[in-house]
Amino acid sequence: MVREYYEKICAGDEIRANLIRLRDELKEESNRREFAYLLGGDFSLLCSLLQQEDPKVRKNVALVLGKLESEDLLPILFEAYKKEETLYIRADYLKAMSGLDFRPLSEELRERLSSLRDVDDWQPEEWKHVSEEIRILQAMVLRCQGIRHHRFGGGREREDVILLTNRRQREATAEQIQKKSRITMLAGDIRVDGAVLKEIRAIRTYSEMLFPLKVEALPADQPDRCGVMLADPVLSLTDRIYNGSGTFLFRLELRGGDKDPSGKDADQMIHVGTYKEKKNSFLRRISDALERASGTRLLNSVTDYEIEIRLVLRKDGTFAAMLKPSSDFDERFAYRKEHLPTSIAPVNAALVAHLALPWLKEGAQILDPFCGVGTMLIERNYACKAGTMYGLDLFGEAVDKAIRNTRRAGLLVNYINRDFFTFRHEYPFDEVITDMPRSTGDGSKSALRQLYHDFFARVVDFLAEKAVLVIYTQEPNYVVESVRAVPALRIEKHFLLNEKNSTMVFIILRGNESL
Repeated sequence: MVREYYEKICAGDEIRANLIRLRDELKEESNRREFAYLLGGDFSLLCSLLQQEDPKVRKNVALVLGKLESEDLLPILFEAYKKEETLYIRADYLKAMSGLDFRPLSEELRERLSSLRDVDDWQPEEWKHVSEEIRILQAMVLRCQGIRHHRFGGGREREDVILLTNRRQREATAEQIQKKSRITMLAGDIRVDGAVLKEIRAIRTYSEMLFPLKVEALPADQPDRCGVMLADPVLSLTDRIYNGSGTFLFRLELRGGDKDPSGKDADQMIHVGTYKEKKNSFLRRISDALERASGTRLLNSVTDYEIEIRLVLRKDGTFAAMLKPSSDFDERFAYRKEHLPTSIAPVNAALVAHLALPWLKEGAQILDPFCGVGTMLIERNYACKAGTMYGLDLFGEAVDKAIRNTRRAGLLVNYINRDFFTFRHEYPFDEVITDMPRSTGDGSKSALRQLYHDFFARVVDFLAEKAVLVIYTQEPNYVVESVRAVPALRIEKHFLLNEKNSTMVFIILRGNESL
């Protein structure tokens, strides 16, 4: 088909339509190789089409040329771009050049970007296209010059923050915060006024830390106004909490919409009164205004961003605004580079360990019989320094990942690729902590229930006197049934984490006396 479309283009047969078809074919690498071989380095016909009167022909041939990834085409595309007067296709020339080594053009690209930003009287329809051109130019310039990422510098002595936590166990996080801070329990979060950031960053039981931006209610039907209002509060905060000032890369995140006011699905449309606009276009208008109002100290970037500006739609049609720092700011779980789809989230493992803290002891010998990628053992050690730790898993890939995660955490765990039911150990364990399996090989509930019964019947043989079991499970009924069948075990306490999927943590003791 590549040859057929090209031959029709050469014959002047429906040039625009066949360029579009050729573009679609060139999405496949094998077709790109075939086309390059067909051309044999002769781009003259395609380049001549850059002079065509029809702007859509120019647009599509530029994109076809970009697919060829030939550096010889860069000056030709750039000259055509500079001469192009049709606003809506200029961005396509840049897209075509983006796959080439455009670094020699860095200074000219920077000047072009600056000249576009200096114009402040674009008409709305013009700005729609110019803003896209600016975004692509900006990304190209950043690739040429790079950008220095900022590091957390401690900020002021105290800041106001919102901590997203487990809704049922907010107190587990609140109790770790200094009493000098003012704590307010929200629906599923905790607001901390006057938080000491160094202290908060060390707490492992919250999933996200957000900084509420000190800005008036943002009118959700005025995206341009939102961008202008956000500029100073965002810069004021970033300059406080990061070392140095300079340029920050950001992304916008919208929570709240017509499908799910809680913010879990705002991907389709947002509705406020008579205002209705697609999400991406709406966010683009905010980010464009924010970039201009900040003097380009804030630059929108879909990748490699340093901060997330989160807008949450209120019922009254305004936005609350919060800032989430980059992953460099939150390094609590930096060790967890390796995971599997079934792996427990590090924050959940940290919460399990914290809830179990009254029953844990330093220097304990610990076993995780279903260790996965090692997260539970690592977080157990963070909560209370352990002695010798063993991790078992039947899945060899999980054990390999656990070893690498544990090395990054600076710990030593004895990982063994083995089924718990064939495991042998000479000395008893003080603690067993684990995330119980959610399924078995055949996927049946009866088999999973039997696994629970078999596990608790056997695990008692590995336990020292007054040993502790910390069990994270989505099958609490199986735990209760199984423990009742083992006289040496009793449930000391349980914690509900998620009522929707019945996730619970059980503290189970061996022996008749409480620790």
